[in-house]
Amino acid sequence: MSQTSFIIDAPVFDPATGEAKFFYRLADHTFVETLRFPIEGLDTARPGTGAFKTLLDLTAAVLGVSYFKLLAPFEIDATALALSPAQQAFVLDVYENGLGEFYARNDLKRFGRLTIAAGTPREDSIPPTLPARALVLIGGGKDSLVSVQLLESAGAEMSLFAVNPKGPILTSAKRSGLPFLTVDRVLDPEMIALGQQPGYYNGHVPSTAINSMIAALASLLYGYGNIVLSNERSASEGNIEFDGRQANHQYSKSIDFERAIRDVLSTATSGSLGYFSLLRPYSEARIAALFARSNRYDDVFSSCNRNFRLSGHDGPLWCGQCPKCHFVFLIFAPHMDKARLTAIFGQNVLDNADNIAPYRELTGLSGHKPWECVGEILEAAACLWRIADHPDWHDSAVVKALKPDLESFYGPARLLSAYEEFMTDSADHLIPEHIENAVAPHAH
Repeated sequence: MSQTSFIIDAPVFDPATGEAKFFYRLADHTFVETLRFPIEGLDTARPGTGAFKTLLDLTAAVLGVSYFKLLAPFEIDATALALSPAQQAFVLDVYENGLGEFYARNDLKRFGRLTIAAGTPREDSIPPTLPARALVLIGGGKDSLVSVQLLESAGAEMSLFAVNPKGPILTSAKRSGLPFLTVDRVLDPEMIALGQQPGYYNGHVPSTAINSMIAALASLLYGYGNIVLSNERSASEGNIEFDGRQANHQYSKSIDFERAIRDVLSTATSGSLGYFSLLRPYSEARIAALFARSNRYDDVFSSCNRNFRLSGHDGPLWCGQCPKCHFVFLIFAPHMDKARLTAIFGQNVLDNADNIAPYRELTGLSGHKPWECVGEILEAAACLWRIADHPDWHDSAVVKALKPDLESFYGPARLLSAYEEFMTDSADHLIPEHIENAVAPHAH
């Protein structure tokens, strides 16, 4: 390997402290990242198993994207990790498609050009015995809370899970009353500082992939047989074409990635650990309808990434200005009355003339799909069309401005059929049949 390689050294885990440490080298920099798992309930025998060691190596590789992106070299030296060819292919997928937005926004062509070298894979080990209970990743937004409520209705045993929880993650978990497992992730401060310096790159990393690997380690340490995500079907839609591929802000929430990580986790644990998104059959509009059936979390949840980044939600839960706020308000509008929805957001997002231009992008009338976790462009257009004549919304500034343009661009018939399609469940998902059958009666 050349000096321009990104080098991933062997990780270590200490069962006595619950600390995992990960080591990286890039040019003349060395980095150390730490995960801190709770001691209470930790099975101290598990870290010695082949399955855990393999998952620890895979986690080291996936967490490495945060450091790799500083210089984005073409070579990944993972010779200190024991990875099979299939596992190496998975890592390359994370470093290529998982960083697709990062490459596009920095104009870096890496698709199909990265190489990886890894150590000899471990021999098959004894499969870990994991209980059938679920570890549910929670982000404090509407999606994971819909999963929680569906699983509760189906009588599933579960705990919630988050990495570095704050704000609405904490308040939503507390409101649920469910067991809550958390892990502290400590990034190397030099990496954070370098990302702001000239000569180094910065940008979006596949956080769902990172948190999923941390959840996989937790599943073995504390005994969970299924990792449950809440990624909807529109997460598979890309943002723009770049370097011969679709660059997707939500790639690690897509069904392609879900299938890849499911297979890797299953193989590493000899079939003991499952991974799936409970909301994959649903559109964002359908999830909004499911959420609207209960007001249990109205005052504690938030899907606003801007306020989450700026203040950790010490302030308002919703900024009302970012693409996520715009989209979520819109998809709730067909299913909530104005009083409830404006109380949640603290404002009527659709009645602000400053939001007309952003909604034009969101509905496909201009620009491209925002670099945010928002649903499909046609979905946004169909939802706006759906409320265009509703007495609560028809006089709102955004609705009045966009209705004629939507009619002209898409046509009423297409918008109507699109909305009906978005409210119809898809069969393209990876939910185990027995869980699908248990949840289905509660989703209709």
